[in-house]
Amino acid sequence: MSGWVTVAGLGPGDEALVTPEVTAALSEATDIVGYIPYVARIAPRPGLTLHASDNRVELDRARHALEMAAEGRRVVIVSSGDPGVFAMASALFEGLEAAPEFAETEIRILPGITAMLAAAARAGAPLGHDFCAINLSDNLKPFDLVERRLRHAAQGDFAMAFYNPRSKSRPHQFARVLEVLREECEPGRLILFARAVTTPEEQINVVTLAEATPDMADMRTVVLVGNSTTRRVGRWVYTPRGVAP
Repeated sequence: MSGWVTVAGLGPGDEALVTPEVTAALSEATDIVGYIPYVARIAPRPGLTLHASDNRVELDRARHALEMAAEGRRVVIVSSGDPGVFAMASALFEGLEAAPEFAETEIRILPGITAMLAAAARAGAPLGHDFCAINLSDNLKPFDLVERRLRHAAQGDFAMAFYNPRSKSRPHQFARVLEVLREECEPGRLILFARAVTTPEEQINVVTLAEATPDMADMRTVVLVGNSTTRRVGRWVYTPRGVAP
């Protein structure tokens, strides 16, 4: 039997947002690999083995998946959102690069709806013009690099999406992010805090930069920052598709 590895995005939380392509791959799998909360979203069934692991062991997870595929198993690595956005797709290819003996493994990457797009849809169209996404965690890069990219993005007048804005181990860093934004942007710049988007615990809060505080974000929050033209229309927030000449 020929094995394979599929990396699948489970979307932001609502099961209705899992794509049919991902659902089909899950139904064919013999093994599910992933971070504990994501594997918990997969219903057990006969013939399916769930391999849940803790955070920060992505390369071990990738190696395990490749080894099982080499044994003929059909492995799905699950990520929340989209697997190519700060998630397991890149980790799998890092693992493959370090283990060239698995170079011929059949691999598929199945996209999902990432949190910034789900959050933007809830608010309207805050990412309607040029935007960038920045992971604010310094687990895999120094925070001075985070700050430099943030400052350049603000100076370039991009709308921005922030992942992993604030955790218990680094509660001070998001305060610094807001300081940088206040140095580069006007006080009325709109910021959207979307926590647990598309789940029953969803909370959406739109404030100005002057009103934003660090405690509005945690690790379940994606933060969207508008550009200088982003504005409200009724209860909606949107960024125009172009700029005045």
